[in-house]
Amino acid sequence: MKLKTGVLLVNLGTPDSPSIPDVRKYLREFLMDGRVIDINPILRFLLVNLIIAPFRSPKSAKIYKKLWTEKGSPLLFYGVELADLLQDALGDDYVVSLAMRYQSPSMESALAKLKSQAIKKIIVLPLFPQYASATTGSVHEKVMRLLSQWQLMPQVVLIDSYPNNAEMIETFAALGKKYLASHQFDHVIFTFHGLPQRQLRNADSRCLTSGCCDEFSEKNRLCYRAQCVETARQLAQTLALTSQDYTISFQSRLGSDPWIQPYTDATIEKLAKEGKKKILVFTPSFVADCLETTIEVGEEYKELFEEKGGEHWQMVESLNTDPRWVNALKNMVLAN
Repeated sequence: MKLKTGVLLVNLGTPDSPSIPDVRKYLREFLMDGRVIDINPILRFLLVNLIIAPFRSPKSAKIYKKLWTEKGSPLLFYGVELADLLQDALGDDYVVSLAMRYQSPSMESALAKLKSQAIKKIIVLPLFPQYASATTGSVHEKVMRLLSQWQLMPQVVLIDSYPNNAEMIETFAALGKKYLASHQFDHVIFTFHGLPQRQLRNADSRCLTSGCCDEFSEKNRLCYRAQCVETARQLAQTLALTSQDYTISFQSRLGSDPWIQPYTDATIEKLAKEGKKKILVFTPSFVADCLETTIEVGEEYKELFEEKGGEHWQMVESLNTDPRWVNALKNMVLAN
């Protein structure tokens, strides 16, 4: 029997349904991860189970109901379709398995699928272009914890990041160009998911100091902010944007601790005050449309922009199952 190569695609996760119990279950699993809320475990347990999950889940459930489609959660059905397309692209020498770090399909079930095949090697490919401890780091940690229980462990390749992958950049840019061709925008925003500043400093004490992200190199290649800046820089270059044409910002902050700045909502208000009326926005830390793109950026930020006098807010969709994105993933797998 010819041994195959396993490919484990992993995204963050989604509730099994938009019901309050399922959303509460998802929030508990997600937020109890010590890499997500990196505080004392006892305090984290009390915070998540006594405050966040009980009080946030009803509100979050309402938002998830707006996001849900006849096919279910976009993050999940795009992930399933992407895995199938990548399997077709790679052929019979590979076995592609999709997992969510939290909820379904579980990482346990996805790895069990690979274990049932004649696997000589597993390539772990998190669907996060930029590395963060709370995303890619958490995926890698759990993969190794689960594989440590196997009697026979295959060779494992952990892909940590690909912020300037040329095919990914070209795909994001192509999706945006169709809007740039039909409208004259005053400004472009590249909005990335935010993180608490302490998580960046814990990873690298030089992070967030003056000029730390001006250049992308081996020294800062796993700094989340530096990777976001590099992705935006490459996208801007591909789109022929000058430094005055675009702004990099960070969204989705929670709590009172300082997160990476500038914040996207504050950036929107600033641009509107400067007289910018038409804005095109990219979400390059998300490769599949989800709550943070469709609802937060596509609806909530649009409403904020229009309240502040903006006239046209256009979000560029995520990569989802674009054939160029499938090909980019295929080539990442083949390179490893």
